[in-house]
Amino acid sequence: MLFFYIRHGDPIYNPDSLTPLGERQAEAVAKRLAVYGVDKIYASTSNRAVMTSTPTAEILKKDITRLDFCNENHAWKDFTVVCETGRRWAFQDKETRKLFCGEEILALRDKWYTHPDFSDYHFENGLERIGKESDEFFKSLGYEHIKGTGTYKVLRENNERVALFAHQGFGIAFLSSLLDIPYPVFSMHFDTSHTGMTVIEFKDEDGIAIPKILTLSNDSHLYKEGLPTKYNNITRF
Repeated sequence: MLFFYIRHGDPIYNPDSLTPLGERQAEAVAKRLAVYGVDKIYASTSNRAVMTSTPTAEILKKDITRLDFCNENHAWKDFTVVCETGRRWAFQDKETRKLFCGEEILALRDKWYTHPDFSDYHFENGLERIGKESDEFFKSLGYEHIKGTGTYKVLRENNERVALFAHQGFGIAFLSSLLDIPYPVFSMHFDTSHTGMTVIEFKDEDGIAIPKILTLSNDSHLYKEGLPTKYNNITRF
């Protein structure tokens, strides 16, 4: 199986939608996916994710299955911290970033959330929820997660190409769970840009699949269509 994780296009967060640029980005990624096709299309229940997936579904004449556990509103409750300006994602907060890169957190590995500085937050609940739901999702695709090993038991042969359109904040927790990489490590070293395409191969090797990232947040479809390639509209590539 090839699994495609695609972040939504350039957003309007209130009301939940896409900017005109985001709509063009969604069309660009649809043209890219149409070259080889996808067999199944999933999307977060947020409107900006559904809007990003719609051009792909229309071109390939596929239905969109909506997954509420991917909605970023849930992740926002569990993976944000209080700061001077209100709340923000833990991986964006200056003080939390220092903790995430510190020896104490790294030594705790997958129990990092037990650090006393995180006692007022809901990191553990968020990890358990996303881990449980994502494991059920991949099991439905034929892969049973062997927790803590970064591997999956192959329950049945699956040669499909599966796409999930979702978010940055949710996606960092989702991908860290999928790969069994501790959230602080993953969130400090990996990220996704608008309509960035991450491709993960699940290859059956004697009944075991070790998910391998073939490309992370690739934006070549934006280059092809002559669209801006700025990370979060800030850093030019």
